[in-house]
Amino acid sequence: MSSDLGTNGPAVAVDGLGKVFAVPVRDAGVRAAVRSLLHRTTRDVVAVADVSFAVEPGEVVGFLGPNGAGKTTTLKMLSGLLHPSSGRATVLGYRPADRHHAFLRRIALVMGNRNQLQWDLPATDSFDLNRSVYGIGHADFVHQRDELVELLDVGDLLAKPVRNLSLGERMKMEIIGSLLHRPSVLFLDEPTIGLDITMQRRIRTFLADYNQRHGATVMLTSHYMADVEALCRRVIVIHHGRLLYDGALSDLADRFSATKTLVVRFEDEPPTDLSGVGEELSRDGASVTMRVAKALVAQTTARLLADHAIADLSIGDVPIDDVIEQVFAGASTGTGVDSGTMSS
Repeated sequence: MSSDLGTNGPAVAVDGLGKVFAVPVRDAGVRAAVRSLLHRTTRDVVAVADVSFAVEPGEVVGFLGPNGAGKTTTLKMLSGLLHPSSGRATVLGYRPADRHHAFLRRIALVMGNRNQLQWDLPATDSFDLNRSVYGIGHADFVHQRDELVELLDVGDLLAKPVRNLSLGERMKMEIIGSLLHRPSVLFLDEPTIGLDITMQRRIRTFLADYNQRHGATVMLTSHYMADVEALCRRVIVIHHGRLLYDGALSDLADRFSATKTLVVRFEDEPPTDLSGVGEELSRDGASVTMRVAKALVAQTTARLLADHAIADLSIGDVPIDDVIEQVFAGASTGTGVDSGTMSS
């Protein structure tokens, strides 16, 4: 156990964290397979490279990146499932790789594509097993279980075998099972993957409520930007295992997007050609959505109002999904700002 950070430090502190996997390499064919049994060849694959950040107690942070960016590997290191190859990490003052019992009692890792519940048994049986594993007192267990069941509205599903639950119902049960010991830190890896929009909203509402009730620290990965926008004020973006951005979600568009979105509703039929005004994105009746350079927004809106009968005009940021895509595209081509200056 380590308490280097003290009780008043960050809930999660990462300094120069790295993870390298030795991946077996061999040619195709039987002879190559036999040869590899005697002389195994490997190559190093860098999953995470020199990542540093800190998350304060009670903070909800979006941890973003494309597939293969190193998000899940980082969360596994922070939860103690993987040992880092370099750097250091502390969670609640503990070194996760030590897997100290007191540390494991205070964290939870929820992975949307992994099951922890017993497939052929009702979820309530798995909950009882978790009660024994975490040594939760009976009264505390019943109170926490009933509170979570009520928040997620799954009381009528507790007696059904897990295999008979829908994906959304099973995900709710997975979350309940992970939170029965009331963890102080949640690592959520795609908790709404594969769920319909209604179920995603319910999970997001539940997570926000849990954070507010218990002051839990949350690190969330998701490919659904609605999850991030609903829950996170701050985002950490990584790509190819390296830190690209660490800051306010609201600042991301300002920092990495050079355009604004204009939605213009004309009183009459919109002009057929608006190429001289901006890049047209879509039309819907009398409304036209365009992309305009930030520096030209004032000039463009003045020109539209002077030349056309405008019923309504609104200016907004480029959708955050598009901004994230631009960040990744810039990092892949080498045209983006380097990781040292993009993080803040």
